[in-house]
Amino acid sequence: MTAIQGVALVTGGGAGLGRACALTLGKRGARVAVHYMKSREGAEEVVGSLKAAGADAAAFQADLTKTDEVKALVDAVIARFETIDILVNNAGDLIARQPLLSMSEEFFRSVIDVNLTSAFLVSRAVGPAMVARRSGAIINMSSLAAWNGGGPGAGAYATSKGAIVSLTKALAKEMSPHGVRVNCVAPGLIGETAFHGRFTAPDAFANAAKGVLLGRAGTPDEVATVVAFLASSDASFLTGETIEINGGMNMR
Repeated sequence: MTAIQGVALVTGGGAGLGRACALTLGKRGARVAVHYMKSREGAEEVVGSLKAAGADAAAFQADLTKTDEVKALVDAVIARFETIDILVNNAGDLIARQPLLSMSEEFFRSVIDVNLTSAFLVSRAVGPAMVARRSGAIINMSSLAAWNGGGPGAGAYATSKGAIVSLTKALAKEMSPHGVRVNCVAPGLIGETAFHGRFTAPDAFANAAKGVLLGRAGTPDEVATVVAFLASSDASFLTGETIEINGGMNMR
């Protein structure tokens, strides 16, 4: 297990996949800035767990769809930790299941903003300093939905996650010549998070798990391990890629 050095900013780090990523990065040596939008209690719990494990961590609140709040977040993280070496663009949400043909423009834009615009704004705020230092790693969070269009009522979410894959490639083309690696992960059916608890009926989740070649849903820790790999020197020759984490549910 390669140790991870530097400061990691994990957006949406107070719950679910973000929580797992923050804990894994911190336990492997990173100093961790745990961002949250609403889940203050969850973010503080993650910070407490990291500190108990000997890691340096702090929580920061911001609405990542607003440019001024993104700037304030990055400024606050740098004031606390001096730099940002690793960015995990994890923040996002399905918000609700709604069919595209009856969806309001306002709702569509809200899904795009929380999943895609947020990743763009934070990358834009963090990226220039990485380029100037000629080092850094950005890991974006896509989804199996990017490839299959998503489940019922998840069309806007799938659209945003497909765009995350393209954003990853575009950022890699701009930043990799300057020593900054940009990659993406696309989780499939992952259990132990509030995501499916909110949006997927238990019987539907169980039926979906039957379509996984490995015979089960994945875990947040299995996603976080791949994120940690991409953040580490073990992935030093990887950029512009999307790693599928779906147990064989979708092989491309």
